[in-house]
Amino acid sequence: MLSQDKPVVAVEKAGNHYDGVSKSLSLIEDDISKSLKGKKEVLIKPNFVTTTKPLAASHVDSTRAVLEVISRHFEGRYILGEGPSSKPIEEGIKNYGYEDLITEYNMKVVDFNKDQSVEVEGVDSQLNPLKYHVSKTLLQSDYLVSVAKAKTHDTVIATLSVKNIVVGSLVSTKEKQKIHQGYKAINLNIARFIRNRMPDLAIVDGFEGMEGDGPEFGTPIQLGVSAASLHPVSLDAVMAMIMGFDPMNIGYLHHLDEWGIGVAKLSGIKVVGRQISEVSRKFKPHATYKEKLEWK
Repeated sequence: MLSQDKPVVAVEKAGNHYDGVSKSLSLIEDDISKSLKGKKEVLIKPNFVTTTKPLAASHVDSTRAVLEVISRHFEGRYILGEGPSSKPIEEGIKNYGYEDLITEYNMKVVDFNKDQSVEVEGVDSQLNPLKYHVSKTLLQSDYLVSVAKAKTHDTVIATLSVKNIVVGSLVSTKEKQKIHQGYKAINLNIARFIRNRMPDLAIVDGFEGMEGDGPEFGTPIQLGVSAASLHPVSLDAVMAMIMGFDPMNIGYLHHLDEWGIGVAKLSGIKVVGRQISEVSRKFKPHATYKEKLEWK
């Protein structure tokens, strides 16, 4: 693969949530502009895995930075969509201060947990076929943006822009619980599901990340880095490295790379802005990290 053909991931230091996301997006803004041509609707998908813990959620200022950049190149409709693990999306919107942003951009709000669904095929704990129900709004979105946060995870090592899309798009608490079929199955399911709708633009806000017992019960870590890309698999691989994890040890990234759905090997990715070695800070993994490698 020639250097100019490599997927580009933009990495920048972050003085706050807004600053880091804005700077990383500015490095690829021309490409973002081109990718928005002809689009009529943009769906923003933050991470509200819980509606009551700000450390576990996408900060409103990182989402604001994304909207400001997109709005310079896009004049269509905006949707804010998410399926929190158990509570209505409205609770997250209120608790995380998203009301003014929604008003400013006249955003339609869709709770994926109440959305019409489409069946997709995954696997159960024995890797036999099992049907899951995914948000129709997300699957049929015109332009999908994942606004994620850098966090460790209790099943798949790290949750970044790809996983943000997959689990949040499942249309009920029951479906979200169902995807947890063991280490092998959940990594396969994440990789299989994202093939149905890969984000067009992905952001990982790492100004303040979560380490340890993520994605809800970990502790804060001041990473001071944000990253963005039109290539979510590559973005997640780069951010995983920044967090101190080998992306090829993260099952769903390994599968997507092996299947040719994205590039997770660092040798195949072009990093612009700050280099990984400049900004890396090792995250404390989940207490059961070694067990998570059993997906292999």
